[in-house]
Amino acid sequence: MPVSNDPFANTDGAPSPEDITEGRSTLGDRLEGAADEILAAGTRPRPLRQAVREDAAEVRDWARHRGSEACEAIRDEPIRMTLYALGIGVLIGLLAAR
Repeated sequence: MPVSNDPFANTDGAPSPEDITEGRSTLGDRLEGAADEILAAGTRPRPLRQAVREDAAEVRDWARHRGSEACEAIRDEPIRMTLYALGIGVLIGLLAAR
């Protein structure tokens, strides 16, 4: 740690603000570097509507996949899944009664 010439600096060994800003995190540096590369390349971020549509499509695909997994689990073990549903219903009823 460099020695500060500031007469008001802490002498207890605590880092000065300059020391903290000089040792920035590598994650922040990588993010800043990636942003600089994007700006230098001249690429533009995708429009908001396109981003929302793509994200909605991903969510839809995820929900369909999880729904089909749930249907398969119910078909494989109907009694177990019925008991799970009953237990969850009881818990929700107890919470709602409060």
